Amino acid sequence: MDIALAPETLARWQFGITTVYHFLFVPLTISLAALTAGLETAWVRTSNPKYLRATKFWGKLFLINIAMGVVTGIVQEFQFGMNWSDYSRFVGDVFGAPLAFEALIAFFFESTFIGLWIFGWDKLPKKIHLACMWMVSIGTILSAYFILAANSWMQHPVGYRINEERGRAELTDFWAVLSQNTALAQFFHTMTAAFMVGGAFMVGISAFHLARRGRKGHRENIPVMRTSLRLGLVTLVTAGLLTAVSGDTLGKIMYEQQPMKMAAAEALWDGEAPAPFSLFAYGDVEEGHNKVALEIPGLLSFLAHSDFESFVPGINDVQKAEQEKYGPGDYRPNIPVAYWGFRWMIGFGMASLGIGLLGLWLTRRKFLLPKALRTGEDEVPNLVLFRNKALSARFAHMYWLVALWTMLFPLIANSWGWIFTETGRQPWVVYGVLRTADAVSPGTSQGEVLTSMIIFTLLYAVLAVIEVKLLVKYVKAGPPELTDDDLNPPTKIGGHDTEDADRPMAFSY
Repeated sequence: MDIALAPETLARWQFGITTVYHFLFVPLTISLAALTAGLETAWVRTSNPKYLRATKFWGKLFLINIAMGVVTGIVQEFQFGMNWSDYSRFVGDVFGAPLAFEALIAFFFESTFIGLWIFGWDKLPKKIHLACMWMVSIGTILSAYFILAANSWMQHPVGYRINEERGRAELTDFWAVLSQNTALAQFFHTMTAAFMVGGAFMVGISAFHLARRGRKGHRENIPVMRTSLRLGLVTLVTAGLLTAVSGDTLGKIMYEQQPMKMAAAEALWDGEAPAPFSLFAYGDVEEGHNKVALEIPGLLSFLAHSDFESFVPGINDVQKAEQEKYGPGDYRPNIPVAYWGFRWMIGFGMASLGIGLLGLWLTRRKFLLPKALRTGEDEVPNLVLFRNKALSARFAHMYWLVALWTMLFPLIANSWGWIFTETGRQPWVVYGVLRTADAVSPGTSQGEVLTSMIIFTLLYAVLAVIEVKLLVKYVKAGPPELTDDDLNPPTKIGGHDTEDADRPMAFSY
């Protein structure tokens, strides 16, 4: 009981709970910002009202999401001082640099231009208003890059030296921290996965509205939702394919830099050549072997080296090597969590991609359909599996229902991906440099950490209820109706009423 509730364990649980919760909002914020900017670009270029309605609809959901993301993200920084003061003292000079850039540059972009975008609808010319949204999108991407660079340094520390006299790591090459291959690969993988989240979110909500066809008061939303569905499907499939490519790249880097993580992800206890990819395994951690294993021969060797015959070291091999390098100790992560986390990530990601591909085929362009199955812009598209046969109402409803639930799949994949990334690095908080046990605050008691963890968990549960209720409310309401002012934005800064220019805080009215 004492081991289970040790301050280190409780601190890890608290950080894990708050981080996974916060990361539910991050990928949706990144992707919805860009997708909303894309829809507004279509409105500026074509003046088609459906794009403006779509921009306002998805933009409102984006604002709800980013507000919750900012609130929950602040907690992350406080925890470094609360529960991880020894970590902050040891790596603050290195880890703090990219976080400072994130706050000074990226967060400035987000906070400034999102304010202009919110309050500038009837005050700014539409091209300037559009530019504000693109700046918000750039800010979210920059923010992710700096944070991922900091995290990548924990996975593969570069550009630093240890000051033995002061007992801390000191930054020597900031560019090396920002540009190392771990940061670049992790950024690419995280961005593509984020757009899978945004694409699936659009697909799910569009499917919800299209499934309500024929009901009074909802038919006017069909053109917006048809456009949103198509954009969501294309985004989901494109991002899904790129996620697979970026994941392969990141996996090869992971094998080179953290061989234990690769071995744990496959529950590969002893090195093999060729090494198989595990589809299912059940093993004994204490004995260091699997009792049941279902495998694809040679595939792990290919994933590690692009070679079906190469040798891949196992958990026992890496454990022995790390004991020789770092001294006595257990350098194995939680094997079941690493193994199954890796599979949940891949499984839900591939399921999302598969449902997206099916959706693209079922709703394919008119020129690929016989004339009898084509529909107008204000009609729900037929779901056509074979050339001359649309799905029955029952099977069409089933697809819309699956598409609705699909918006959760990339979120689950993202969460398990981060759980795998962080737990697979254990027992290191900075790989090969600082152990997790040495990073916790020495003066923090078991009761203090347990109390704060319970409070944060309950608070986040309340926030989750608020978030879901707000999203459901505005999703059900659908795209807003447009006014004359919406359709005829001002041609100069200050709005239609020239007297506004003489009023203080004109943008806030």
